[in-house]
Amino acid sequence: MDKLQLLNDIKLPFAEVLGLKFTAASEMGVTAEMVVRPELCTRPAILHGGAVMAFADTLGAAATVLNLPEGKGTTTIESKTNFVGPAPVGTTVIGETTPVHRGRRTMVWTTRITTAEGKLVAVVTQTQMVL
Repeated sequence: MDKLQLLNDIKLPFAEVLGLKFTAASEMGVTAEMVVRPELCTRPAILHGGAVMAFADTLGAAATVLNLPEGKGTTTIESKTNFVGPAPVGTTVIGETTPVHRGRRTMVWTTRITTAEGKLVAVVTQTQMVL
C-alpha cells in the first residue's frame, strides 16, 4: 500500500472532525488540505488558532508514523506555532510538513500552513517522541 493511501485509510477521528484530507505522503513529508468551516472559526469568522495547531499536529504525527520502525508509536512532546495571517471561513488551507530531524528517539517537523492562494497563515515546529 502506498503512503498516501495508508494515511487516508487510518481515519483518525479528530482529523475527520477537522475535515483534513491528505494529498501527498512520503517519509520526507506530508501534505494535506482542510476547508475552513464556521465551526472551526473564532470571531470574526477566521480559523481558530487551536484548529491551526491541531491541523499541523496531525500532519507532524502522520509524517512520523511513516518513518517509524515496525511496532513503534509516537506522541507529540512539544509544539510551537507562529501565527502569521488569517484564514477566513470558506478558505482552503494547505499544510506542508517537512523534516528538521528524523532520529531514533525523536523527530522534529516544520509545517507551513498557507491558503490555496499562497498566503502564509502559520508556521508550526513540533517534536514527536518515538515510543
